[in-house]
Amino acid sequence: MVTELNVEVGAGRTLHVYDTGGHDAADRLPVFWHHGTPNIGAPPQPLFPAADRLRIRWVSYDRPGYGQSTACPGRSVASAAEDVAAVADALGIDRFAVMGHSSGAHHALACGALLPDRVLAVVGGAGMAPFGAPGLDWFAGMATSGVASLRAAAEGRAAKEAYEASGAEYDPEFTAADLDALSGEWSWLLDVVRPAVEAGPDGLIDDDVAAVTPWGFDPAEVTAPVLLLHGGRDRVVPAAHSEWLAGRCPRAELRLSPDDGHISVLRSAPAALEWLRANAQ
Repeated sequence: MVTELNVEVGAGRTLHVYDTGGHDAADRLPVFWHHGTPNIGAPPQPLFPAADRLRIRWVSYDRPGYGQSTACPGRSVASAAEDVAAVADALGIDRFAVMGHSSGAHHALACGALLPDRVLAVVGGAGMAPFGAPGLDWFAGMATSGVASLRAAAEGRAAKEAYEASGAEYDPEFTAADLDALSGEWSWLLDVVRPAVEAGPDGLIDDDVAAVTPWGFDPAEVTAPVLLLHGGRDRVVPAAHSEWLAGRCPRAELRLSPDDGHISVLRSAPAALEWLRANAQ
């Protein structure tokens, strides 16, 4: 069962939080789930069976500007660490692991870097490297519409707002494996995308601008164990991004799935939870 609540995080802001902890919450490993763009923050239902078997408690939240969370224009990727710490404090959680998919991956890394005394382990799936990362051709292999969207974000919020208002269509160039996953076990993603999209582009704009401006931390600062998952055919975020991160994070392991795309890589997530359980010490 998922409990929903609102948590005050200061400056008049509220985060809408989801928690699967029940009467046995104290006996489960808390894992903060960081959602992609554009999603609301409900925890990943397709992973509930594996989480129950591994005694994992999901905690997640709508990032500012999504769902019922207060917008925070100009937020950085690093601000996720402060928000997670506030939610963890409100729920009485001391230490925890973090996991994110797509844009959620770098928000998970932010927690690992900036909350080193609290984060036990990090899993990031199909995540991107910092904009302008040295030695990385950042846009290489990315879908044409994705390049246009993120180049607009790099020009600033006003340019990104104009781009979204222009009616430009976004084609993620999903692979056949992605479409198969979306019509099967990961059709749940449509349930978290639809309400985010229907509410307007503000959350997406803030996410994209944050992704291509300074993150507020260096992935090299993540001292906890890190597992990176990436599909070799991903055109939303090319696999070279995780390869770069794997060389930057001191304790990173990269699991590259050559035939997977941006969505189908999530089929590796149950095994990643096994890794998380074993490494969150």
